[in-house]
Amino acid sequence: MNDDFTNKAPATALELESDIPAEFKPINLDDYFRREEMVPMRDGVKLFTVLMIPKSLNGVSQAPMVLDRTPYAAAKASRLAPSPRADMVLYAVHGELTAAGYIVVLQDVRGKHKSDGVYVMNRPLRGPLNPTDTDHSTDAFDTIEWLINNVPESNGRVATIGISYDGFTALMSLIDPHPALKACVPINPMVDGWMGDDWFRYGAFRQAATLQYIHRQTSTKGSDIPWPVSGYDQFERWLNAGSAAGMAQKVGLDQLPFWQRLAAHPDYDSFWSAQALDKILAQRPLTVPTLHVHSLWDAEDIHGSTDTHAALQAQPGNRANNFLVIGPWSHAGVGGVGTEAAHQGASLGAIKFGSETARWFRQQQLLPFFARHLKGDMRAGELAPVMAFETGSNVWRRYAHWPPADASACALVAKPLYIAAGQRLSFDSPVGEGGFDEYMSDPAKPVPYHPRPIRPQAAAGSNWDAWLVDDQRFAADRPDVLVYTSEVFNEPLRLAGQPVAHLFASTSGSDCDWVVKLIDVYPDEVPGDEKMGGYQLPIAMDVIRARYRDDPAKPSAIPSGAVLPYRIPMPHISHTLLPGHRLMVQIQSTWFPLYDRNPQSFVENIMFAQASDFVRATQRVFRGGAAASFIDLPVVPQ
Repeated sequence: MNDDFTNKAPATALELESDIPAEFKPINLDDYFRREEMVPMRDGVKLFTVLMIPKSLNGVSQAPMVLDRTPYAAAKASRLAPSPRADMVLYAVHGELTAAGYIVVLQDVRGKHKSDGVYVMNRPLRGPLNPTDTDHSTDAFDTIEWLINNVPESNGRVATIGISYDGFTALMSLIDPHPALKACVPINPMVDGWMGDDWFRYGAFRQAATLQYIHRQTSTKGSDIPWPVSGYDQFERWLNAGSAAGMAQKVGLDQLPFWQRLAAHPDYDSFWSAQALDKILAQRPLTVPTLHVHSLWDAEDIHGSTDTHAALQAQPGNRANNFLVIGPWSHAGVGGVGTEAAHQGASLGAIKFGSETARWFRQQQLLPFFARHLKGDMRAGELAPVMAFETGSNVWRRYAHWPPADASACALVAKPLYIAAGQRLSFDSPVGEGGFDEYMSDPAKPVPYHPRPIRPQAAAGSNWDAWLVDDQRFAADRPDVLVYTSEVFNEPLRLAGQPVAHLFASTSGSDCDWVVKLIDVYPDEVPGDEKMGGYQLPIAMDVIRARYRDDPAKPSAIPSGAVLPYRIPMPHISHTLLPGHRLMVQIQSTWFPLYDRNPQSFVENIMFAQASDFVRATQRVFRGGAAASFIDLPVVPQ
């Protein structure tokens, strides 16, 4: 029998039915409606806007709107995960709002991503630095006006919210606010780029993070050109570049206008002071309830929230609308993505907090705040003026003021912690004692800001989110770092507020940087957590550029060998040193490559320092007598 049918066609050709129907109607399982709009501004520019509307409203109920204006792509921020749930496709800070019945509105700022117009970094207010008729204040006003008139699901009440740059735009909405703006939540906002947020810290240029950010944000409208990486460890690359301008030229930043403006203003001139939002907001009444959110280990904007809260609090009429939450987070650590445990605030690096502090904030502080001010739900309890998580003891504390300042909240005591002979720290004034400790600072061998390898900020393995809690033993072993340690504490020591370092110091050069670290040293053995034995946990660290010791707007050379006073305000802390722990202070003159190297010889603009400008210098820190160096600690009495 011949079974080969391969070459035999059927007598009649059959037409098979296609497996693809003429039309398929997918089942929409989303618990939200996603709407895209181009919202017109007063000058005709249209801004790309995404509305995430909960289906639970059923097209009948009306809900408040929460607006987040961002340079980081509203389209992407509303599609983070393939899920039908809004609380999965949005950052948790947004997703939990939709789950609670809020309409979340995400908008690209003008000139970025899908929005029209011209992008200007931190576009200043209309005035000397901005000759146009628009700024982030007017864009927020115009957006809110459009929303309350064009979103039928809205109840006509709006809040602004945002993290980092978005926190900056949220604060800008407070300037001449729209009548429908009923609440504002700036989280880790950019406030003063020279004094302590993003670009500088008291004059020291934060070169590594800043140059990478400028490259990503301003090289294209879509932020789609990655930082050019060369080598796994970036330490030598930054060192070989010589200066910040040297690296900028190597990667093409000299083409970018914002880098050009920044490099032309290394001092705290009117370009910076006129943009400082804490100063601007302090000049007008705060009519919108505002919840400032501060992260204790914020690697980018660690001064913005506390400085703005303090500036507004200085006016008694603002206090009823001025709230502060302090948490044990990194930059944007309260935001969360989906249900990832690492983003719920239970830990940071090796440090554990005993609860999901970020989720707690969103559920127990943020949602009640919005319920009260956007829904008029008076059952949502009034927030404490200040809620601060106290690390070490790992408890939340309620305060009437920040720093604690009245008898009912335990009056704050500024208690000097002195640098003493024998590498000691003491609360006893070293009366009659003199002397100094010294080290050689060599710009050719700078102290790294965290253990090498140094990865690019956005690269895998960079540890960017958690480097502020790095074990500082890697630096304590260096000969160019002074180390002072207290006796073991037998009782808890509660700290709440802003430490201030007061150094009496000299240099053999004509300029330098002073870096001061306040550290909680764990006992040699920690039961149940062996790896934490001897851990050196930084609770506050900061840097000052010595040329600005007298006037941040007018740098001046340091007389060689002169013993001069330096005041270094450090980031705010909320921490308890437990029994068995010790305090440590480390002092150094480089923090590389996060901060550019001070050449230690006075030059007009350090960003353009040449190889011949860099010199070794002998640094001396004095103790005792009229030159007693100390740290003012914000101690809360037991």
